Amino acid sequence: MKLFYACFFFPVLTLLFLSCVLGGNVYKDIDNAVYGNDFERGIAEIINGQRKNKKIYPEKNAILLFLDKGLLEHYAGNYRNSSLDLENAERLIQEGFTKSITAGIASYIANDNTKEYPGEDYEDIYLNVFNALNYYHGNNLEDAMVEIRKITMSSGKLDLLSRKYEEGRDFAAQHLLESLHNIGFMTNLELPVGEPVVFSDSALARYLSALFYQGQGNEDEARIEFNRLNAAFTGNPRIYYHPFPKSAEDDQNIPPGKARLNVIAFVGLSPIKEEKVYNQFFPFFVNPALRYTQFKLPVLEKRPSSIDRIQVNISGLQGFDLDLLEDMGAVSRETYNARFANIFLKTYIRTIIKYATADLGATAAASQFDKTKEKEKTTWEFLSLVTSIAGKLTADASEAADIRMGRYFPDKAYIGGINLEPGKYDAAITFYNQGRVIATSDFTDLNVRANALNLIEAACLK
Repeated sequence: MKLFYACFFFPVLTLLFLSCVLGGNVYKDIDNAVYGNDFERGIAEIINGQRKNKKIYPEKNAILLFLDKGLLEHYAGNYRNSSLDLENAERLIQEGFTKSITAGIASYIANDNTKEYPGEDYEDIYLNVFNALNYYHGNNLEDAMVEIRKITMSSGKLDLLSRKYEEGRDFAAQHLLESLHNIGFMTNLELPVGEPVVFSDSALARYLSALFYQGQGNEDEARIEFNRLNAAFTGNPRIYYHPFPKSAEDDQNIPPGKARLNVIAFVGLSPIKEEKVYNQFFPFFVNPALRYTQFKLPVLEKRPSSIDRIQVNISGLQGFDLDLLEDMGAVSRETYNARFANIFLKTYIRTIIKYATADLGATAAASQFDKTKEKEKTTWEFLSLVTSIAGKLTADASEAADIRMGRYFPDKAYIGGINLEPGKYDAAITFYNQGRVIATSDFTDLNVRANALNLIEAACLK
């Protein structure tokens, strides 16, 4: 019985310990600042959190630190600081992906929680969008265009998305079969297959690209980008389920002598990862306790936004509402399909190897008893049950879904615009929920010029 208690309770205590360690919201103070649109306070909370003995963002979460701080710096209008952070995040994401290509199988299938956070694909895409806006606000359209091209060019980030995990999948599948055969487990398994990514172009990236070309006076390239913007809507119906924004049509027909004021607003927060437990029945294990296999996987859960209307008012002129351009949360869920399939495969491989090892171990431990003798048969059955239960508990307790991610990407991007006489204007962007004002961003003494890009931006992440 001592063996039973040791095998049974130790894994349970381990699981409870892990739950305590991983529990709690260390981002609470940052989140509260962000929900209050106090982005400077959010930045201060990040900086102060990094000065503590137990940092909010430990070293293996460096990408998250740069992403979260870089986005808050952007919303706060600290565009140079934001660029530095986002460029550091991009560099680390690229370095991590390069390492993963050359890493051995042990590193490939290791639990993601034990490794440096690699960044999600949509994070890698959208950091360029915000860095492009950083450069625009710094009066540097050339570098703004460079950031957009990283997303849209042939062999760019969107082009690579659908195939970047294929080689690793084939490598891992072969390893699983070899590992199982090496430990004496000869059953061949059918590996899970993920859904394909159905996202080929970003309307948000194309829209900004078109505006930047207009700002440079390059009407031909701007026209091409507006055409590609239309194609993005028709080619990605799961993302662009809403009407084409009228403002994007009006941007292509600015009356001679008029100046165009463009507005972009970001609302809500992108989906967050949560751990979900999947159960699957595998009849080929000898010990019944091991046939009910458990997989812990990170899934994206929507964070609802309270904003249902955004209105722009310009110096007493009639106000206008912004239209939805891109559901960034939908993009994050769609692009996550590729990596989720990869995560599922790695988790599947680790779990099956652990369960198979426990199954063989439990059978081997009990095989020393003679099942033809009633007394020894009872002992065999008991020892086999206890050992297999202990193996299952240990395997399950050693797994936890990696729910790390950038927390402050927005959920949706809205756009609008108005043609004006060139001159100075004041503007206000007001965010509403059921007719109630949630937040307002004011812009004073705007110099709206003809034949130039006049773009203002606001965010309300509630």
